[in-house]
Amino acid sequence: MSVPNVVVHRNADILAKAVAARIITRLVDVQSAKGSASIVLTGGTVGIATLAAIAATPARDAVDWRRLDVWWGDERFVPAGDKERNETGAREALLDHVDLDPERVHVMRGPDSGMTAEESADSYAAELRKAARPEDHGPVPSFDVMLLGMGPDSHVASLFPGMPALYDTRPVVAVHGSPKPPPTRISLTLPAIQVAREVWVVAAGEEKSGAVRLALSDSGPVQVPAAGARGRGRTLFLLDRAAAGKIPPGLGRMASP
Repeated sequence: MSVPNVVVHRNADILAKAVAARIITRLVDVQSAKGSASIVLTGGTVGIATLAAIAATPARDAVDWRRLDVWWGDERFVPAGDKERNETGAREALLDHVDLDPERVHVMRGPDSGMTAEESADSYAAELRKAARPEDHGPVPSFDVMLLGMGPDSHVASLFPGMPALYDTRPVVAVHGSPKPPPTRISLTLPAIQVAREVWVVAAGEEKSGAVRLALSDSGPVQVPAAGARGRGRTLFLLDRAAAGKIPPGLGRMASP
């Protein structure tokens, strides 16, 4: 796994716009090299603001959206269209405004599908396995970029400190008893996260600063899940000043004076 690089921006608004620009550049570069690209989306305030910033810039047209696979790192187990779903926020902010191939938008199913949470997780794992290629050497495709938000408790996706999902080696699991509502969720596990070529952890706000410090330390991922959020080739912690407030001096590169 890669060693994290830290980039700090002045505030959350600039952070979202900067991450949006990085995403466009990354997707265009990957598509130029191999034809298609894949991204794993996250929810949360900054995650959705980033997608809205992509939608707002003319540079979005540089991406061939028809040749993009869209996945999610986690989802709240609520019906399609529910405001609580990460999918709903992503569609409103970006996905409904670009020409995606519907067959390449891979959603985690909710209870309206007739599935239980466990069945939804198994279904998503099967979809990942179908998308994996021989060069991926496993049941999960090597995502080109994975976006992850991070909570003040250091959770990423729906992997909360100390919960059983952090010990699970399956790529996708149902999470019950989440300390953050709603209580039932579907989540990629750390082994699935760690196959991504690039993992970008995006965090803003002073309330995240302690978790950021721990995630960049030698903490174990069972108690600090974000400490296990590492990409195979590259790991970025993209932060605003407030979230970076407790990291050791010299660790982060200030991108926005």
